[in-house]
Amino acid sequence: MKRESKKEWTFVEKMKALVHAGISTSAAPNRLSNDMDDLPTLEERVKRALGIIYRPDRPATNMLFFVMYDIGSNKVRALVAKYLLRKGCTRIQRSIFLADLSTADYETIRNDLTQVQAAYENKDSILIVPISTDYLRSMRIIGQKIELDIILHNKNTIFF
Repeated sequence: MKRESKKEWTFVEKMKALVHAGISTSAAPNRLSNDMDDLPTLEERVKRALGIIYRPDRPATNMLFFVMYDIGSNKVRALVAKYLLRKGCTRIQRSIFLADLSTADYETIRNDLTQVQAAYENKDSILIVPISTDYLRSMRIIGQKIELDIILHNKNTIFF
């Protein structure tokens, strides 16, 4: 008897299947879920973000963009986060990702997230914001102190 191979579902197909299974009635969000326990420190996340823009081999055809979301369903939120990580995005905060990807990848992510958002009734929001390297380099952190000059190697030395 010949065994049929399993069809590999796309992200959008999985999300649409969850909608049909009643995902819109899932529990209220728990922002401090266990899947965030392994989130690196703020300093490590900043170094990773800045490493993206200062990469010497960064393709000129890539574009920088943030993906930010406010998603009420734990299940949808977890799946979107896993999807973004698989696509090559870097998690900056719990619901903020930074990506340095090709324009084609940007369009794929934008289209997939648009379809997922439209698939079920919700009050969620997903923002995809292109950003220039100059603006990203002028980033400032308010709150936990991080020595950005050390990370950026921007400290000036004056000789007399």
